[in-house]
Amino acid sequence: MTKKRIDTIVFDLGGVLIDWNPDYVFSKVFPTREEMHWFYKNICTPDWNEEQDAGKSLALATEELVKKFPEQEANIRLYYGRWEEMLGGPIHATVEVLSHLKHHTSYRLYALTNWSAETFPVALEKYEFLHWFHGRLVSGEEKIRKPYKEIYELLIRRFGIDPSKAIYIDDNKRNLIPAAELRFHTIHFRSAAQFSAELKELLGEKLTSEADK
Repeated sequence: MTKKRIDTIVFDLGGVLIDWNPDYVFSKVFPTREEMHWFYKNICTPDWNEEQDAGKSLALATEELVKKFPEQEANIRLYYGRWEEMLGGPIHATVEVLSHLKHHTSYRLYALTNWSAETFPVALEKYEFLHWFHGRLVSGEEKIRKPYKEIYELLIRRFGIDPSKAIYIDDNKRNLIPAAELRFHTIHFRSAAQFSAELKELLGEKLTSEADK
């Protein structure tokens, strides 16, 4: 690969551009972190949340879980009832990189996110930079989520992407595997500075942002 061949950059959203963490709600609910993490492991689990990312109704998912764990009803209802409070805001250094790419380069920019179709409009309203992309693929709207290869293939078809000329960025290493299998160049996001350095190396050009400093 030569660096000049890259023409497309695809961003995950949560954990890369947007700080989302249920701790922002449940650390105020549970007296200890142990109890909070027990709740995540046994009640409102990541797998359960991902069902809604794949298109399941928030109301239906909540009622099913309340029926299964009635003693946890109040806490279960908080998960989506106070979901907006789980948004910690933009990850500013990464947004600055996106801004540079949007306003000072010719790369095509896309978003591929695991996100409920019911809650994504809240983020669209809050964060103007979500409108900077040439296109977005939201799992809850498509009824398929990462890491299933079908959603990456849909991204490729819908936006005419050549994966060999594209970079995919995600904070979840699991989600990079199918992208790499489809020949995307991948970056595992661990910090804004690390991401910026790896992106600069792949693109062969300087990126102007706080992450570079």
